[in-house]
Amino acid sequence: MRLLSNYSSAQGNNSGNSFSKAKKVLLKQIYADHRITFYAKCKYNAKKRVDWSSCGLTPRKQPKRAARVEWEHVMPAWEFGHQLQCWHKSTYINRKGVKKKINARKNCVKTEPAFVRMESDMHNLRPAVGELNGDRSNYRYGMIQGENRAYGQRVDFEVNFKQRVAEPAPDVRGDIARTYYYMEKEYGVRIGKKQQRLFNAWTLLSDETFTCIILRTLRFFEIKFSYFFKTCFFMHHSLMNEELLPSIFTI
Repeated sequence: MRLLSNYSSAQGNNSGNSFSKAKKVLLKQIYADHRITFYAKCKYNAKKRVDWSSCGLTPRKQPKRAARVEWEHVMPAWEFGHQLQCWHKSTYINRKGVKKKINARKNCVKTEPAFVRMESDMHNLRPAVGELNGDRSNYRYGMIQGENRAYGQRVDFEVNFKQRVAEPAPDVRGDIARTYYYMEKEYGVRIGKKQQRLFNAWTLLSDETFTCIILRTLRFFEIKFSYFFKTCFFMHHSLMNEELLPSIFTI
C-alpha cells in the first residue's frame, strides 16, 4: 500500500486544538443549542446524557454506552490514519531515549502533527449515541439489505458486523458524503472507488436546513476564520466547480 507523505503541507484544520479540546468546543459552543445526535436523532443534555424516549432508541447491547454522547469521526481515524507512516510503527522513543511499544493511533498523536489536525477537525466530528459510535467502529458506509432496526423501530441505522458495513439514514447521507470530500480535498486522504461511487450519489442529497448550516458555519467562523470558507465548500461540494474556487480556500 502506498502511504501518504505530504500531509505535513496539508491545510485543513489549523486551530491548534487537540481532539479533547475540539470535543469541548463542539459540546459547549457549536452544538450548545442544537443537542441532537447525528445518526439516531436523539436529544441529549449538557452533560452528554441521551434521552432515549426522544428518539425511540433501545440499546442493542450496551445500555451504559448508549446513555452517553460520543463524538463520531464521520471519516474514521483509521481511514485517514492508516494512510500515514506513523500508523505502521509499533514503537517510539520516549523523552528518556527508551524505546516503547505504542498502538497506532497513539503513535500518530505523539509523532504526526497532521494526524492531530485531522483527528480534531470539527468538520469531521458529529455527536452520536455512544453505542452507535462503537458499533460503527471504522466500518465503511454502504447499503444493507433489510431494515433490522436493532436500536429501536424509529432509529434508522443498521450495522452488518460480518461485512463491516454501516448504513445511515437517508437524511444524513449527503452530509456524510460532503464530509468525506472535504477530508479528501483538505488532506489528500484517498477514498476508494466503491465509496466514491456511493458518495457521488449521496452528495446530491440535501440533509440539513439552510438555517442549521449557516448557524454552524458562523460558529466555526467565530472560532477560526478559515473554517467559514471551508464549511461553505464542503456543504456545497456537488454544486460548485472546483476549478473556480477562490484561493481563499487554501488559507
